[in-house]
Amino acid sequence: MALRAVPLPDESSLTVNVYDGTRQLFPAGTNILYRVFDGNQKQLASPEKPVSSIDFQLPFYDNFGDNYRVIVFSKGYQQAGYTPVKLSPEEPVTLDLMVIPKNPGLNFLKAQWDAIKMQLPFLASDVDDATGRARYTETMENKPKALASLLNITTSMTQIPLPDGSTPLDYLKVVKWDDSFAQDRFFAYCDPKLIDQVRAAADKGLFAPEANPGLFHPGATASWKQVQFEEANLQLTFHEGDTKIINGVNCVMVEPDIDYYRDLLSHVLLEALPNFFTGGLTNPEVVYVMRWIVGRRADADFNPPYTIVG
Repeated sequence: MALRAVPLPDESSLTVNVYDGTRQLFPAGTNILYRVFDGNQKQLASPEKPVSSIDFQLPFYDNFGDNYRVIVFSKGYQQAGYTPVKLSPEEPVTLDLMVIPKNPGLNFLKAQWDAIKMQLPFLASDVDDATGRARYTETMENKPKALASLLNITTSMTQIPLPDGSTPLDYLKVVKWDDSFAQDRFFAYCDPKLIDQVRAAADKGLFAPEANPGLFHPGATASWKQVQFEEANLQLTFHEGDTKIINGVNCVMVEPDIDYYRDLLSHVLLEALPNFFTGGLTNPEVVYVMRWIVGRRADADFNPPYTIVG
């Protein structure tokens, strides 16, 4: 479907751009299958073309039919998509999607120790530089998905303004470098003032409290999840019974993670329960893609200091 200069009153304009895991437009010359469904779940277009950007003119229904779903796929890559994409004739819509290889690799070139210790000083606050470097390098080599998860989470933290002008990242003091450091979460000691700031941010609609936080986070006393996006929101869970004095501050344990889904029902049915029965964990590569896509939708670019490559 070709894009007209001026859409008809009963049509909406949609541009779909496809990026790869390096956050660059997908290489030209590689075929991409674009599938577009309206809100009635009717497929309206399915072109396969060697281009990373394509335009569509689509029907305007003036009802739930305008909640479109877009899926893209390329051979050797994982499928990606987004819904709902709300369309109307009033304004063209651009949707940026990301596809990553079926067998992805992680490139930490921009996350080497000398750079990362400046960006995330709490990673080096409890040891000398040589010990911190060795510990970090060992993690990069032997637990790359856990490191990717940490970089996803900390990047997300920098994008959340708290009422006092800080971000959640500013309150972290020391990470626990043990078996709890996993590909779906990490544990750290933080200034307890972070709890008050998150509670105040929740009052402004940035977070929603989780009832019974100990159900999914054993030992937790309080938990809040970011509600800015449809997917891949940051969750901050506190274990106020686990404390440690750091530089004179009686710090508490915080457990940050990112769930695939915002609503509790989807999280339980599509993420928590499958992981429980299979022993799986939330995949940081999937979080990377989800968070990047929703960030582009909200003008909040997600650019952690690593990329996903083939």
